[in-house]
Amino acid sequence: MRLTKSEPGDMTPATDILPDLKLSKKKDHLPKKKMIARDVSWLSFNARVLQEAADPTVPLRERIRFLGIFSNNLDEFFRVRVATLKRMLSFGKSAKVHLEENPDEILDEIQQIGIQQQREFDRIWKGIEEELRTDKIFIRTEKQLNKEQQKFVLSYFDEEVRTNIIPLMIESIQHFPFLRDKSIYLAVVLARQDNSVRQKFALIEIPTAILPRFILLPSKEGEHDIILLEDVVRFSLPNIFSYFGYDKFESHIIKVTRDAELDIDNDVANSLIHQLEKGIKDRRKGKPVRFVYDKDIDPLLLEYLMRRLGLSKKDNLIPGARIHNFKDFMDFPDAVFTNKQLHHRKTFIHPLFVNAPSVMHVIQQKDVMLHFPYHSFDTIIDLLREAAIDPNVTSIKITAYRLARNSKIMNALVNAVRNGKQVTVALELRARFNEEDNLRWKTRLEDEGVKVLIGIPGMKVHSKLCVIKKKIGTKIVQCGFVSTGNLNEKTARVYGDHCLLTANRNIMADVNRIFAYLEHPRHDIKFLEACTTLPVSPYSMRQFFLRLIDREIKNARHKKPARMILKMNSLSDPEMIAKLYEAAKEGVDIKMVIRGICCAYTENKKWKKDIEAVSIIDEYLEHARVFIFHNSGQEKVFIASCDWMLRNLDHRVEAAVPILDPVSKQELIDIMNIQLSGNVKARILDNDQNNEYKRDQSGKKIRSQIEIYKYLHEKQYS
Repeated sequence: MRLTKSEPGDMTPATDILPDLKLSKKKDHLPKKKMIARDVSWLSFNARVLQEAADPTVPLRERIRFLGIFSNNLDEFFRVRVATLKRMLSFGKSAKVHLEENPDEILDEIQQIGIQQQREFDRIWKGIEEELRTDKIFIRTEKQLNKEQQKFVLSYFDEEVRTNIIPLMIESIQHFPFLRDKSIYLAVVLARQDNSVRQKFALIEIPTAILPRFILLPSKEGEHDIILLEDVVRFSLPNIFSYFGYDKFESHIIKVTRDAELDIDNDVANSLIHQLEKGIKDRRKGKPVRFVYDKDIDPLLLEYLMRRLGLSKKDNLIPGARIHNFKDFMDFPDAVFTNKQLHHRKTFIHPLFVNAPSVMHVIQQKDVMLHFPYHSFDTIIDLLREAAIDPNVTSIKITAYRLARNSKIMNALVNAVRNGKQVTVALELRARFNEEDNLRWKTRLEDEGVKVLIGIPGMKVHSKLCVIKKKIGTKIVQCGFVSTGNLNEKTARVYGDHCLLTANRNIMADVNRIFAYLEHPRHDIKFLEACTTLPVSPYSMRQFFLRLIDREIKNARHKKPARMILKMNSLSDPEMIAKLYEAAKEGVDIKMVIRGICCAYTENKKWKKDIEAVSIIDEYLEHARVFIFHNSGQEKVFIASCDWMLRNLDHRVEAAVPILDPVSKQELIDIMNIQLSGNVKARILDNDQNNEYKRDQSGKKIRSQIEIYKYLHEKQYS
């Protein structure tokens, strides 16, 4: 069922946006076994990524990229979630307070699912290799080189590789060398053909952090031959170990994944930098949580490595094929593909900003919604560049979570300081796996005179906010944005997000209040309590959305239309899920688009109406959070930075914003209806999380990302 059109005059007054926030903190009793295990649901999500790699309708280059994404996702999953479960086991019953009831059972299930997915991964890659060969693209091993290629490889090894590797004779080392996370190692068995000497074991770290993983070889005309860096090393083993007198070599790739969680105490902000730096160093020495190896590895070598690494059969030992660290395949060389094998991602400037001399002038006239990656992220960069040089702009305040390596956003802010503006950046140093980059940005920004806020003890700043103050005569005007996505021009080309550009006084007033809280976190929560328009975590977000769901439940009980459309990355918060179950039991029409984790069951015989939930995995990463409530025909529409997870609602600084402009509101409703009508890339999230594709009986195919592109590209604005 589609949501109705918004009424042209539906400009909800600010005073009605956050009604009666001081609700009871009492939570409903939640029976056990009412949710799908979070980690099992996550593995189901990664299986959807694997489906894309298996889909023959997806361009070949993109299928390889999806294999890389799958591998990268799995690495992070083991570094964080499996590591957490293992910690829970070591802590015993006391660790079950708010996490999982049976971590040991979940770990066993993860192991079983992991092995099944690895087999499917290997099957898919084998098929892709066949298609590559059909297209005259060959990945050559060290045993498949012609004489010209052999000469090239030896030369490449001597010039580029030799000085970047250090072979380790591991049997001669008393303390086993530390194997780094994210690296791959060549485990080598050294022997002689005549068995005249005892075989020995060696390890070589493959220097993929320094050199490219893929090396283009001299090839026949019309063909492309590629060799992996580890096979360059394999081919050169006789040269590496020539002085040992060995003439027989067997080698296999191994990989260790380590616990990557940072234990950051809730200490004062000044000590956070030291703790982060120490935590990053400790992360490199985290306990192994997974050991991946070539299934054809020498059994004696495998046994030796397990013993020296202190691993047992319970430590997620994953036998795989010849190639590991498949995340590098996200950077598989484009040069070997034809245009039809590549996606051509097209972005365009929002029509209201085409030929507009001033971004701020447009925003002062009306709210504008940007939808990435369809709309160009350049508009955000242009806004900040304009603010940096506008003599009337006095200050810029902005939050930053994950930044591009050479961020144009940050460069614009540096230029603003040089032009005499007061610039404040709330930089979240604990953005997982971006800690080192953000520490570098902190130093750079402070050196330039930017005021850097480094977060709140025990709480990440995950909101995406900006406010620009401008003085015109004696009058102060403000504009800025609230977004669902990171201020990262690189990821904005592939992440599906929404960004509201606005000069609305009530919205900007609340954004200022959030920054006041970030600047004075020890003043407790009073700044967030003063927000009248934006629901904010950790103060009002949870109770606000519970209140809106209760309204729909009340309407359903009175036989009135009651509907919700909810879009987020993950749904795992027990209280929010329990409330959705209550709504479904009363007959509220609930439709959800959940990209990743969905711990909610969607079918129950006791409900008047089952929940309709889909996950969309396609060319772009669905990253937005959107919440639409029917509200007796006067839809309330929000975008937000947060998912419905315990950490987002209670332990992070997050912000949602109401979409008040009728044009922008209807635009978002239309986009969500397009996504819900999709039947090409949408998978049904059922109770068993089988990932069956949603299909339309009429035979009409709707690929939502393509339809959204058409919708936005053809949209006219007055």
